[in-house]
Amino acid sequence: MFTGIVTEIGEVRAIADRADGRIEITTAMDTAEIAIGASISCSGACLSVIDKGPGWFAVAASAETRAKTTLAEWTQGTRVNLERPLRSGDELGGHIVLGHVDGTAKVIAATPADESLRLDLDSPAELARFIAPKGSVAIDGVSMTVNEVDGCRFGVNVIAHTRAATVLGARAVGDSVNLEIDVLARYLARLLEERM
Repeated sequence: MFTGIVTEIGEVRAIADRADGRIEITTAMDTAEIAIGASISCSGACLSVIDKGPGWFAVAASAETRAKTTLAEWTQGTRVNLERPLRSGDELGGHIVLGHVDGTAKVIAATPADESLRLDLDSPAELARFIAPKGSVAIDGVSMTVNEVDGCRFGVNVIAHTRAATVLGARAVGDSVNLEIDVLARYLARLLEERM
């Protein structure tokens, strides 16, 4: 479980063209403190560490993960938001993020607004009903507050700090981003469906 507060930007250093989708990512984290099997949010996708060395770690991305996320588009040099899992007693600065990406959204507008960046996104139709004004979503693993919703389209403001500390500051029209809906919205919808 994560909070959507990105702690660093890593970079893809290698991708192996194998069934397990091995991806190596550079990091400033002390990899001696990362256990094999540990979970790390990589641009919103919770991935398990399968190998590591000084300044890098490797994860495996299944076919399902590559199909539901932007990972299939990653190449050597792709910049990646990184977050270690929440530990008991940590500050919950964003919202509860599972790292279970629901799908991808498309950036349809990227407009500077003073020091912020306004992003308008088009979500998959099956996820749009879970996105609410002033609710939370995770975009590339970043906890964001939704400004407004119009059908499948929704908008967020990326403040100056978030622009600098995450990959969202470089997002442009046409880019795909990983989208995770709020877990509370997901379970509430499920409960309401069961009552009907």
